[in-house]
Amino acid sequence: MRKIVTIGVGAVFALGLAAGALARGNGSGDGYGPSTSTAATTTTTTAAVSAKSEIYKFKATLTAAQEVPKPKAPASAGGTFTARTVEKGSTKTFTWKLTFHGLTGPAVAAHVHFGKKGVPGGVAIALCGPCKSGQTGKAQISSKAEDAMEKGGAYVNVHTAKNAGGEIRGQVALSK
Repeated sequence: MRKIVTIGVGAVFALGLAAGALARGNGSGDGYGPSTSTAATTTTTTAAVSAKSEIYKFKATLTAAQEVPKPKAPASAGGTFTARTVEKGSTKTFTWKLTFHGLTGPAVAAHVHFGKKGVPGGVAIALCGPCKSGQTGKAQISSKAEDAMEKGGAYVNVHTAKNAGGEIRGQVALSK
């Protein structure tokens, strides 16, 4: 699982000061050495951990070939999905962007579904309906939905009138 941890500006500043003191010090007790900075560094690190947010990034490449059951769609139909979840305490803020092309008609809806590769599943997160390529959104999501995306147990698909069950699909994966 890849995580990006962010901390408050004050904690970063304090960590920078502590690191600078360690780099300058000679350990002689002059106020700049490790013997006097260790306690400050430990305290600052503890404060930084309590103020952190965790950020997860996701992506999916959507194609007609991945959709189950197989749609009646052009092989060139496809798209991309990128998303990010920011966890702060028990709140999980989910932001996303969906692009697509070559569909048999307008996109009537798009969702993140629970399901492993090749297996259809229930809706985890409603994205849009109707949808336009390049559309973005933001929502609060459940831990269950985020866990599924982190573990490869979720996919995104785009629905059209001709392919109501889904025309293009892509498995969600963690990204850098």
